[in-house]
Amino acid sequence: MTIRSFAAAASVLALCLIGAASPGIGGEAARDRTAPFAVAAVQGTAPNFTGISNWFNSAPLNIADLRGKVVLVDFWTYGCVNCVNTLPHVTALYAKYKDRGLVVVGVHTPEFPFERSASNVQAALKRHGIAYPVAQDNDSHTWNAYRNQYWPAQYIVDQSGKIVFQHDGEGQYEEIDRTIARLLSASS
Repeated sequence: MTIRSFAAAASVLALCLIGAASPGIGGEAARDRTAPFAVAAVQGTAPNFTGISNWFNSAPLNIADLRGKVVLVDFWTYGCVNCVNTLPHVTALYAKYKDRGLVVVGVHTPEFPFERSASNVQAALKRHGIAYPVAQDNDSHTWNAYRNQYWPAQYIVDQSGKIVFQHDGEGQYEEIDRTIARLLSASS
């Protein structure tokens, strides 16, 4: 290795290390994880459920008709392992808070062609014990309206229809629970 290539490699390594250690340089900007409501200013009003081919466990829902309720919108698909891992937490939140004003809406947006089948979605609902409303978003219209990019993803909508919390992937279950509890307490 020449001195020039060694210096170049060291420079690249240093930039990578600086980027990884500095929020906002190498990836995700720093967020205050104790203040989920700070996200609300960026998110705005929750979009409506659009382009839904089927509704399970409910008549069709409209986000405007859910004003006054706290809504957890959960984007998932039954073929996604990470989504399946979150389902026990989402169903537990529904059981815990449904009588206090929480509405959970699963938005099943398929990644693969076999996940587009309504009977397959219905079998997955039964298999996972999902009793809350689920919208089948086969053409990703609701997914696109939320500008969603990941499976799973959770959005919490407050009583005025604003998205106040958003999380992609698994985890942050306690924070999601605390946010829902805080919103429900504010309305009682």
